Amino acid sequence: MGKIRVLIIDDSALIRKILTEVLGSSPDIEVVGAAADPLIAREMIKQLNPDVLTLDIEMPHMDGITFLSNLMRLRPTPVVMISTLTEHGAEATLNALALGAVDFIAKPKVDVVNTLNDYAEEIISKVIVAAQAKVGNIQNRAVKPKSPAATVPEISEKHSVDVILKPAPIKTHISPTNKIIVLGASTGGTEAIKTVVKGFSSDTPPILITQHLPAAFSQSFVRHIDLATEMSACIPQHGQTVEPGNIYLSPGDRHMLVIREGGKYIIHLSDGLPVNRHKPAVDVLFRSAAQCAGANAIAVLLTGMGADGAMGMKEMHDAGAKTVIQDEQSSVVWGMPGAAFKLGCTDYVVSLEEVSHKVLSLVKSGNAGKVL
Repeated sequence: MGKIRVLIIDDSALIRKILTEVLGSSPDIEVVGAAADPLIAREMIKQLNPDVLTLDIEMPHMDGITFLSNLMRLRPTPVVMISTLTEHGAEATLNALALGAVDFIAKPKVDVVNTLNDYAEEIISKVIVAAQAKVGNIQNRAVKPKSPAATVPEISEKHSVDVILKPAPIKTHISPTNKIIVLGASTGGTEAIKTVVKGFSSDTPPILITQHLPAAFSQSFVRHIDLATEMSACIPQHGQTVEPGNIYLSPGDRHMLVIREGGKYIIHLSDGLPVNRHKPAVDVLFRSAAQCAGANAIAVLLTGMGADGAMGMKEMHDAGAKTVIQDEQSSVVWGMPGAAFKLGCTDYVVSLEEVSHKVLSLVKSGNAGKVL
């Protein structure tokens, strides 16, 4: 396989220069061109036939979202968005992911040169993964409007995550009525999660979700999730009681854990060190669920780059939880679910459209047999 051919589209000469240098430093990537606006890019795509595009959202003549929409309609191509860490940038980026972008690179408001160079390895890996991603698996799915919009409480405390990461006990059992669902995702996950929660009603057991996103994206993402389901989605406070019919999304700069206190599930938020280079990390959530819920928990791993969540899913499986992963065919990137599959800790491998049905069947049956 030859080098991945990348075209950079950005109106900032500085960003074009930095991305060209960063991506060009990889032996697996060749930057074949750089365009200052979408109109120029359109002609360069025809001439250069790139494998991956990096695309800025705010540009002259045509904004990145409009360009992306036209591109996915006429010539579907893996795209990594260049996004600002602002509320407006977050909303635009989530819309871009819904239209078919594979991933995004966060562009800081200050010290752009040093920040982008510091994340060179991550930028390179995102472009390499994008080249292998199944663009056709990312679709723009309409969701019903719902009011009022999700509220996003402030985070009240910081706690260490070290204690909760000890090995999980084996075959923990609580009352069979105390079901809890934990879900993890990364690359391609923002749209995959919306598809899954769309299948849940307001009486579904509580769902705790860790999706790899920056803190600036949390409020926008929780609104997108809230609109996609009959359940109520929020970013929880530290110490909040977990209740049925609710979805709790990890804030972008905290690990989320679940513990058992006084017969109730309680959410803990931790400002501990990154795990698997992520904060929030799926492994942190899954390991905490293994300890406090055991066989009453259901774990779900969706599309995502890397292996975060795989070891945590194994601990949940060893503790008696049922485990569900998205299959390779429907995943944008089969990294995280694939890593769990290799560990032999997955009870069910299903397509994205079947995940919610499988989870609900496990909630009702309480003790279904293993089927792969």
